[in-house]
Amino acid sequence: MASPVPPRDRTDQPWRSEGAPPPPPPRRKMPGGWAGLLIAAVAIFVLTNLALSFFGDGDERTVSYTEFSRQVADGNVTKIYSKGDAIEGELKNKERFTTQRPAFADDNLWSELTKHKVTVTAEPVVERPSLLANLLFSLAPILLLVVLWVFLARRMRAGLGAGGMLGRKAPPKPVELEPGARTTFADVAGIDEVEEELNDVVDFLKSPQAYRRMGAKMPRGVLLSGPPGTGKTLLARAVAGEAGVPFFSASASEFIEMIVGVGASRVRELFNEARKVAPAIIFIDEIDTIGRARGGGAAMGGHDEREQTLNQILTEMDGFSGSEGVIVIAATNRADVLDPALTRPGRFDRIVNVSPPDRGGREAILKIHTREIPLSEDVDLAQVARTTPGMTGAELANLANEAALLAVKRRRTEVTPADLSDALEKVQLGAERSLVMPAEERRRTAYHESGHALLGMLQPGADPVRKVTIVPRGRALGVTLSTPDADKYAYTEDYLRGRIIGALGGMAAEQIVFGVITTGSENDLEQVTRIARGMAGRWGMSERVGRLSAIPDDVQQAYGLSAAPATLDAVAEETRRIVDECYESACRLLQEHRPRLDALAAALLENETLDEEAAYRAAGIPRLAKHEPS
Repeated sequence: MASPVPPRDRTDQPWRSEGAPPPPPPRRKMPGGWAGLLIAAVAIFVLTNLALSFFGDGDERTVSYTEFSRQVADGNVTKIYSKGDAIEGELKNKERFTTQRPAFADDNLWSELTKHKVTVTAEPVVERPSLLANLLFSLAPILLLVVLWVFLARRMRAGLGAGGMLGRKAPPKPVELEPGARTTFADVAGIDEVEEELNDVVDFLKSPQAYRRMGAKMPRGVLLSGPPGTGKTLLARAVAGEAGVPFFSASASEFIEMIVGVGASRVRELFNEARKVAPAIIFIDEIDTIGRARGGGAAMGGHDEREQTLNQILTEMDGFSGSEGVIVIAATNRADVLDPALTRPGRFDRIVNVSPPDRGGREAILKIHTREIPLSEDVDLAQVARTTPGMTGAELANLANEAALLAVKRRRTEVTPADLSDALEKVQLGAERSLVMPAEERRRTAYHESGHALLGMLQPGADPVRKVTIVPRGRALGVTLSTPDADKYAYTEDYLRGRIIGALGGMAAEQIVFGVITTGSENDLEQVTRIARGMAGRWGMSERVGRLSAIPDDVQQAYGLSAAPATLDAVAEETRRIVDECYESACRLLQEHRPRLDALAAALLENETLDEEAAYRAAGIPRLAKHEPS
């Protein structure tokens, strides 16, 4: 299985990287600088000495020599110590004192001391700390200050870095993956033609000198365009893993911030980091977030944060000379809204369309996603691939996972065909709902789904009916599932009319059997309107409108901005005509085959769910006869 995308190690770093060499360890700098630390040390030293001078030891006092002489005469002195003219002593009340004998004194001090039996000691009466102890005592506050200084500086640096706007950010730390953990083309399946185009990029990154000798230049940017879930991100990572180069990935939305200029700064930082470890690949996902055509927004002057970020990307890609070895790969599912300056040659000059896989591709994708899932011997992945047309790689991965979850819930050690079938129903039809319907509504639902299924069986060239159920799933009270035997890439007018007739079969059945129309046909009518409008206004299947595209393909664009009002009126009238003709055909076919409709509805009421074989048998229609006109 493909390895997960590496996490970001900083919240202000809008990209992830893998395969890049670790950056050199940053030089450690004294927080605040040596000058600041020296000033703080001097200040604390002065304060310490002041404190010591004020408080001292607290157990000795300085007295005058006159007072000393009087205390000796009174017999209050017990012992003294003298060094030169300095005298230290202790009174009978254990009070210690110091004094200084004047040089001019000619008293009989020694006789007075002997007379009053004062002990003259050989050691100081007042014990004083050593020079080393004094030094340590003085330096202790300074050391404490240094520790506090470093702690506060680190906290402030972390706070500024997390803000992303204040202070100088540290360089990002690339993520190193274990050997063999990177994604390669072996983890990608079902899109071989895309791999062929991207192999050029891999070959250039592996041997750029061969291209330079021929004067060939590699595209500076590759744009992967396709529906969601088709594997665009996986392909970009596989290119980097196959070439063995660092891979920087980011979502375009992660560059945008409220403060103008942050996105452009992050783009510059990302490209600088990629150049340092070139050759490398930069991958920007959902680039349409910031790459939309400029000038259409409501920003004042066109200089909002999104446009500044886009301008910075354009500038960085223009700065490539081709020798840096940095290739930008971007992904989008809205290539039609990108700014022309972004897709012009010299920037994203190669556009690769990534389409949903065909049947063989789906089988290969299923094999990849079931490599770690134990399958029973009767599981046929080729059959599963045949019944999943149009599903993307992400949807097939979800299908395999849902089947594994069902197997665990059912206490099985292997995934069986039943688990895969039920998982497919859950993915395509929705989860079952425990809804108790009244008998009349249940009967109406059975006829509604039977109308869909029967018309699908009767229409020549229609998609085979795979399953019919009246068990509520998702938002629907019942579901009819029809999928083609083979992938279709172009549709004829007859096929599209058959789709419309089949979608109107539920409403027609309710009208014929009950004489009423319910709200259960809402989703059917949306599908019918979309197909009929496309036939009349986009695909040239209306003689009145002609061979032109009168309505936009972009569903988010206002309907009607690309044609004259008269043309739009004609499209609306032709849409209504096509739907009315198809509804008449649906009612006529159901009336002609009313016994089959009743039999199919009765089977549904009895069994609730009919698979393909049971549905055709209940309707009395041979499976192979569905291609013949009735």
